[in-house]
Amino acid sequence: MLDNEVVKYYENYREEDRITTNNARKIEFLTTIRKFDEVFKEKYEILDCAAGTGAYAFYLADKGHKLTATDITPRHISYIDEHLKEKPYSMETKVLDATDMYCFQDASFDVVLNMGPFYHLIDEKARKKCLEESLRVLKKGGYFVVAYIPRLYLNQMIAMLDVKYVDEKLLSQIKTTGVLKHNDPNCFWTDTYYSSYDEMQALFRDNNLDVVMHFAQDGMSPLFHNTVDMWNDEQFDTWLAYHLSVCAEKTIIDMSNHVVIIGKKN
Repeated sequence: MLDNEVVKYYENYREEDRITTNNARKIEFLTTIRKFDEVFKEKYEILDCAAGTGAYAFYLADKGHKLTATDITPRHISYIDEHLKEKPYSMETKVLDATDMYCFQDASFDVVLNMGPFYHLIDEKARKKCLEESLRVLKKGGYFVVAYIPRLYLNQMIAMLDVKYVDEKLLSQIKTTGVLKHNDPNCFWTDTYYSSYDEMQALFRDNNLDVVMHFAQDGMSPLFHNTVDMWNDEQFDTWLAYHLSVCAEKTIIDMSNHVVIIGKKN
């Protein structure tokens, strides 16, 4: 189960602004929906089991998919419910922990989006339980989508944030364990787990998932976001096109701020 510290953080954070407030952040969203459109060719029944404030859930529902959106943070679900009043379709919503999706029967969904729990579950048993639950409710032949944050990118990011994070213990801890706890002396976020390309490939392989796509959502653009935000529309589109052309490269993935891996359940 997610720690209350994670819920507390998101109750006081405007997640709805995260991928829309500047060009650097928009790259993450635009890349992801392009890739979703490549994979989700039919109309699917989709569970977004950590929907946040619904950026991907609303996008996919607008495209004609049937969405169920859950999240452990009550404010997020309230936000989705409020914005559903403006939509011509309905969407089942629920405050729910992604490690225990008891309310859904086995093989209920064609697609399960796990776009956040993996990198907030610092306990390996909890991550395993979240994975098991996601696969339990996913149909055979369905798509499992996981977002994660690579630890190699992270240490470079925090070194640029503040000199206090250039700390041997902190850098070594993230590099070797991938774990950051809210009560660590130099915690810069909340409870989080940072992974890698190789770990996620192995995780999918070991759980009978065929990897169909693995891509960097935003690359290193958050590190030079001030430059990205000064580009005009043509320059931004040029960079986005370039990023899309290289985002599946392993070197780009391991050095990206956010990454998505998509597998098909055997």
